[in-house]
Amino acid sequence: MAEDLLNSTAQQPPTPSAAASLGHSVIPIVNKLQDIFAHLGKNPMFDLPQVAVVGSQSSGKSSVLEALVGRDFLPRGSDICTRRPLVLQLVQNKRKADGSEDEYGEFLHHPGMKYRNFDEIRQEIHNETDREAGANKGVSDKQIRLKIFSPNVLDITLVDLPGITKVPVGDQPSDIEARIRTMIMSYIKVKSCLILAVTPANSDLANSDALQMAGNADPTGDRTIGVITKLDIMDRGTDARNFLLGKVIPLKLGYVGVVNRSQEDIMLKRSIKDALVAEEQFFRCRPVYSDLADRCGVPQLAKKLNQILVQHIKAVLPGLKAQISAQLVSAAKEHASYGEIVESKASQGTVILNILSKYSEAFSSMIEGKNEEMSTSELSGGARIHHIFQSIFVKTLEEVDPCENLSDDDIRTAIQNASGPKSALFVPEVPFEVLVRRQIARLSDPSIQCARFIYDELIKMSHRCLPSERQRFPILRKRMDEVIGNFLREGLQPAEAMIGHIIEMEMDYINTSHLNFLGGSKAVEMASQHVRSSRAPTSLPKHKDGVDDKVNGSERGVKSRALLPRLANGVISEQVIRPAADVEKGAGTNSSWGIPSIFGASDSRSSTKEHAPNMSFHEPDASPGIEHGLSMIHLREPPMILRPSDSHSENEAIEIMVMKLLLKSYYDIVRKNVEDLVPKAIMHFLVNHTKRELHNVFIKKLYRENLFEEMLQEPDEMATKRKQIREKLRILVQAIRVLDELPLETDTVEKGYSLATDATGLPKISGLPTSSIYFSGSISGLY
Repeated sequence: MAEDLLNSTAQQPPTPSAAASLGHSVIPIVNKLQDIFAHLGKNPMFDLPQVAVVGSQSSGKSSVLEALVGRDFLPRGSDICTRRPLVLQLVQNKRKADGSEDEYGEFLHHPGMKYRNFDEIRQEIHNETDREAGANKGVSDKQIRLKIFSPNVLDITLVDLPGITKVPVGDQPSDIEARIRTMIMSYIKVKSCLILAVTPANSDLANSDALQMAGNADPTGDRTIGVITKLDIMDRGTDARNFLLGKVIPLKLGYVGVVNRSQEDIMLKRSIKDALVAEEQFFRCRPVYSDLADRCGVPQLAKKLNQILVQHIKAVLPGLKAQISAQLVSAAKEHASYGEIVESKASQGTVILNILSKYSEAFSSMIEGKNEEMSTSELSGGARIHHIFQSIFVKTLEEVDPCENLSDDDIRTAIQNASGPKSALFVPEVPFEVLVRRQIARLSDPSIQCARFIYDELIKMSHRCLPSERQRFPILRKRMDEVIGNFLREGLQPAEAMIGHIIEMEMDYINTSHLNFLGGSKAVEMASQHVRSSRAPTSLPKHKDGVDDKVNGSERGVKSRALLPRLANGVISEQVIRPAADVEKGAGTNSSWGIPSIFGASDSRSSTKEHAPNMSFHEPDASPGIEHGLSMIHLREPPMILRPSDSHSENEAIEIMVMKLLLKSYYDIVRKNVEDLVPKAIMHFLVNHTKRELHNVFIKKLYRENLFEEMLQEPDEMATKRKQIREKLRILVQAIRVLDELPLETDTVEKGYSLATDATGLPKISGLPTSSIYFSGSISGLY
């Protein structure tokens, strides 16, 4: 029960006295904040709650403002009068002890100067406008800030914006309408700004410029208050009742109708108090408005603005305080980064030593991944080094085929060249070592390139360390960059030298006894199986005697070569004719090793030698013509560049396959060694050496008393930035102190607006009494 009672109490709207007390509390605080932030220029740091008055030229904006103040103080005329935004702060003060009123105005550009004559206020506005915007109808977006103190006003802050005009006059540019609209939109588009849309009743209300712009900036109508002026000069037979009831263009905060003083009233010096009495009589005597009288008139507009502004400020203040606090922390950090001006030698040495130490620690932390400002969007520091090692260097080497640049003819040529004038009995080692060294040498360039990549990453990291501290002293930053650049280059040299030694060591000793090396016997076995499986014979038709009808071309070539003896000086010295069966027999008894080319077909040659002594040589019987034709055989001269024949035998295919298997096997061993040793060399000679010795090198090269003053010279813009951030810091501290003045009772006031409607169709504002002040006796208590 107690909890329900507490909740029901919290939901009740504040009483008029509570709302008034709150108005006297929060609005002056916002006014103080506006004055504080006005020193920062026309671009405010925060969007403070305020009420912007929007309307077309001659819509009655100035008359409404003067009625709210109760005094004539704004420039008037038939042309555009408001040519600069006027920030008008109304502050309610107390009457003097004798009951007299203390009314005066203060301009922010003349602090401490009180204008008690309101005609002087009008003239100062006119002069200040001409000073900034020119005397010939020019327009400027620079604000004029005026504060009016009076016991006859409620605490309200309004911004009177230039009226929307269509045709340029005087010095106004041709696009004056677009410029004014842009200026107005810059104010009313801010969520913390309430919009007071002023529309004259004697114009087409449905096409109101003010309501149109308010609708663009506030599509839901949550923060727009409609004001309909000049209701007394509408055409006979017409009225604005439906507009006031929100039936034409609905606004959640509703409409207020007012009656302005006419130009004749102004010329006849009719007072605003008299005009307010006439306004009251107008709404009470017109039947169409009589039931809306308690919701129309300038006094009701003042109350409504005050209440809405108070609630709006209350809703905005918590977020505003959080924003100011965050800006204060940021400004304090920036101010600390600029430091103080250092003059003594001892202080200069301390500053330099501190920067060098912090830089060395930051550099090491960035490499080790312990940097406080760790990025979550990209790899940085040591993570990039690891990526270069594993994802670039190692992956690239693993993708390399050691035989990609070696064709079968290249390998066959190397084998034949290594055999010299004789056919080798086994696959020779010399071509294997020559070819594998060539492939190992290819690992040198990517290894050196990897070291250069790491060097570049370290240079980038050196530029990212302590950017704010080093920015303050450009000469010191330049000296530090030179020192670390030279130091990294000095570390790169032994790293590259070590990489060169690693590659040279692998090339100088080909360790065929390595446990992971394939070996010759295994390679021959694998190659033989691969070649023979790829050349599996197909079934062919045979003769009755079991002899193939067609003989393989390569075998026929072997037989034909076996029929001929070795050449002597390029000429056949003896004719040897052997039966085909003997040749086949000799070919059939070839080497049992399975690689005839490795053993050079020695059986065929020995067989020929055995038969040679038993052969009888004689000239065959032939005709003289044939005898003359066989007397001389000419050979073609060998070409300048001699290459192996295009076709190769099965044995040569096995030899090539054996060589490829051996190359790949040994290359994988060397590649793994390089993938392991090269990153180690780079880390030892370049990365870790820099981490260990960087601070000592800085002290040795830069910590010299004769260099202190030169290295700690600041650029001119640094002093300007320090001054600006100090001013910003001072303003933010002052703003926080102002917000701390907010009384605790404001926490008990409900947030937002209560938009329930009464019988008139207009929304009720929480805390706003339903009875009109017109019926409470006198209006002298308000104005």
